[in-house]
Order: sequence, then C-alpha cells, then structure tokens
Amino acid sequence: MTAQIKVLMIEDHPIVRDGCRQVFARRPDIALYEAESAASALAANREQQPDIIILDIGLGESNGFDIMAALQVENAAAKIIIFSMYEAARFVTRALELGARGYITKSDDPKVVIAAIDKVYGGGVFLGPSVAQALALANVSPAADPLRELTAREREVVALLGDGKTLTEIAAFLDISYKSAANLIAAIKQKLAIASSPALIKFAVELKGIR
Repeated sequence: MTAQIKVLMIEDHPIVRDGCRQVFARRPDIALYEAESAASALAANREQQPDIIILDIGLGESNGFDIMAALQVENAAAKIIIFSMYEAARFVTRALELGARGYITKSDDPKVVIAAIDKVYGGGVFLGPSVAQALALANVSPAADPLRELTAREREVVALLGDGKTLTEIAAFLDISYKSAANLIAAIKQKLAIASSPALIKFAVELKGIR
C-alpha cells in the first residue's frame, strides 16, 4: 500500500476549502486535514504532524506569515506551500525567506496544487507559473513594488488599512472628509486592479506582514 501524504490546509474561506477537497479526492494517497484560523492551524499541526502544510497568507485577523515559525517549531519535518491570491514578487520572496518550499496562487489551475504537493513532498521547491513569471519580471525590472503606481498619500491609506483602520478613522487621521477618504480608496482599487474593499483590506494586511 502506498504511504499516505498528510496535508494540512490552512484556509479561512469555506468555498476554497471545498474546491480543494474535490481536487484532493482524486488522490487516495492524500489524507487531508483542515484548519480555518491561526489557532486551529497550530492545534491541528501539533496533533496531526502533517507532511505538507498549505497555508493562506490572510487568515481573517491573522497573517499566515506570522505563524510559519511556530508551525515549523512544532513540526520541523513539515514542508510549507503558500496558497495566496497575490502573486507579487515581494510576497513570494518573503515566503521563501521564512522557509516556505512552494508558492501557488488561487488563480492557478487546480492541477497545480497537486503538482506542488508532489514536488515539495519529494524534496523540491515549487513555484506556480504566474509566480515564476512575477519573479522573473522582478529580476529584470525595478517595478517590483506592488504600490509603485500609488501616490504618497495613497500609500499612507494602504498602510492605515493594514493597521486595521476604518474609513472613518482614516479620514480623521488624515484630517480629510469621509468623501475624500472614500475617493482615495476608489483610486487605490483602480490602480491596483482590486475589485472590492474587503479584497483591498486583505491585500493591505498581507502587505503589512511582509514589510
């Protein structure tokens, strides 16, 4: 009998977990465990001692990067694959610096998740195709900064969002009207090609975690 690969998926979105569950169902040699928060992730890692950890960067109010060290201390043999909605080179390099063995994005083909597990389980390093392209471009271009298109004021707003400030609090902090703050948010979303305010907040929180 083929030995099972124990995989712990740390992801706070039920729909993403459900989709991954269906992908892993095609591989009877993969035993899947799930966690939806930093606390449950640390507990599951300690109890199950998975071979592979698939880790989202954004976990509600927590940051996946912040728990990587604890995951590795409790389970030194585990290999971590970052599973994020962002492909910016800065995120990828930070993940690798912290000990990740792979980085894939939620826009990758579902087969990429399985390919990443197999490669990393075998001792290799795996980067999804979009991530590999982002790193290649970063190496030949100074435009790797994800905020390069933003003004200084817009960068300040992103930083405040990363600190958990609401739109009302940002307006008060910057001494501008609520409407002006809302206009800044709208401009930032357009420049960063981020569709919604929740997605922008998640981006800001994740960005804060790597700076």
